[in-house]
Amino acid sequence: MLGVFFLIIVFFALNQAIFNVYQKRHKFFDKKKMNLLYFYHLFFYGVYSWYAYNNPSDSGVYYKRAHQHEGTWFELLGVDATFIEFLAYPFAKMGFNYDMVMVCFAWLGYMGFVYAYLFFRERIPIKIKVFKSVDLLTLILFLPNMHFWTASLGKGSAIFFGLMMFTYAISKPGSRLFLLTLGSIIIYFIRPHVFLFVAVGAVAGYMSGKEAIPLWQKITMFVGLLGGLIILQDQILSMGGIQGSENLIKDFESFTKDRSEDLENAGSGVDISSYSLPLKLFTFWFRPLFIDAPNILGIIVSFENLIYLMLFLKVIKKDFIKFILKSPALVKMSFVIFFTTSFAMTFVMSNLGIIMRQKSMVMYYIFFVIYYYLAEKKYKNIIQAKKIKKYREQKARTLAANPN
Repeated sequence: MLGVFFLIIVFFALNQAIFNVYQKRHKFFDKKKMNLLYFYHLFFYGVYSWYAYNNPSDSGVYYKRAHQHEGTWFELLGVDATFIEFLAYPFAKMGFNYDMVMVCFAWLGYMGFVYAYLFFRERIPIKIKVFKSVDLLTLILFLPNMHFWTASLGKGSAIFFGLMMFTYAISKPGSRLFLLTLGSIIIYFIRPHVFLFVAVGAVAGYMSGKEAIPLWQKITMFVGLLGGLIILQDQILSMGGIQGSENLIKDFESFTKDRSEDLENAGSGVDISSYSLPLKLFTFWFRPLFIDAPNILGIIVSFENLIYLMLFLKVIKKDFIKFILKSPALVKMSFVIFFTTSFAMTFVMSNLGIIMRQKSMVMYYIFFVIYYYLAEKKYKNIIQAKKIKKYREQKARTLAANPN
């Protein structure tokens, strides 16, 4: 335990150095809130550690494989689970025990929240209250299910870190090229298919956003991401066992059917193969929802899913489609990433435990869309209120000057 406390202090000190850098770049940066978020996240590290010691967990397998690996470090460099072992290897070989490596990965997950905070606040300076008095950004940052699945040794913490780093960097790719590249590498090596969705979303956003982005920047982004997809297409398709396929649709359907059956047999299964697409999406986004919660964790998650549902209902408006069509590049990118990933996941997810874990990757993208939509409406209302006030003041001055 001494090693764990030592690392917590080391990472806290490292956080302060990182925060100082971002405070100079962003006047809005709230160091106090980020420190509070750090200790909040560590609480979920403790919760997940207790969970992992009392239930089967991949985290122990990752640590064991990394610790027992006798070859070189780069022999572990590969996609999917192998990459997690690659990341854990140097810590395990330095003598870090399982709990200490868990802290390291929990810190990666925490940094994902820091980059999410930077992305949201940089792009949306307006504060939004929901449910009458709750600050929306604070609510989003402190959602417990998000922290639970990103506070341990595993794919969840690392890919969330990569996704949020990528998302923060893509808003200004020229000055954040290192973060953009590192985020892309992390996403690709953990989940190549998610990298596909992120790349498609980024291209779609940049090509159709309302900003006057120079043509050369659009071409550079398009060529870079498209070129990366072409180079990595075999590795991406191999995740579904369909590389070299002559009929991608048929082979993908076969893969998703087999994968769905495997996950259903893993426990807490829910057969959604016969569901309509809208019901599949609803299941992925908002279930479990109390009546189908598989355990105490499911009941807790149900409260959070209810919040998701209530936030989602805020954009079920007639003007939302118009908003999306005229929205900035980053909003469109987030919208595309969220829906393409959700759409693909609904074909392979038939296990509530897996669903609770997997959707933590993409929910922040729809949160950003919702936040931006509400902020734009508030901004328009503020402008309209100012115009009305100015008009009334001018009318009052006119009447005062000409009483008759």
